[in-house]
Amino acid sequence: MKMHNPPHPGEILRALCLEPLGLTVTRAAQALGVSRKTLSAILNGRANITPEMAVRLSIAFDTTAASWLRRKSLTVLKLAA
Repeated sequence: MKMHNPPHPGEILRALCLEPLGLTVTRAAQALGVSRKTLSAILNGRANITPEMAVRLSIAFDTTAASWLRRKSLTVLKLAA
């Protein structure tokens, strides 16, 4: 069964969380308690969402950690297919 190309969680984070709030990468990284480099790697698809980052995102953006991890899983499954 062929899978569609799910967006990387970083794309979703940028489009649905950072841009609507007018947050810069630097400001968002500070608010999340991570380095700018770490957040930038996620936003640019070079790194994936860890369980710890999923919890941080869920608190900051009033979502669930599970939703971020599901997005990550879809990306990983697509790469494996």
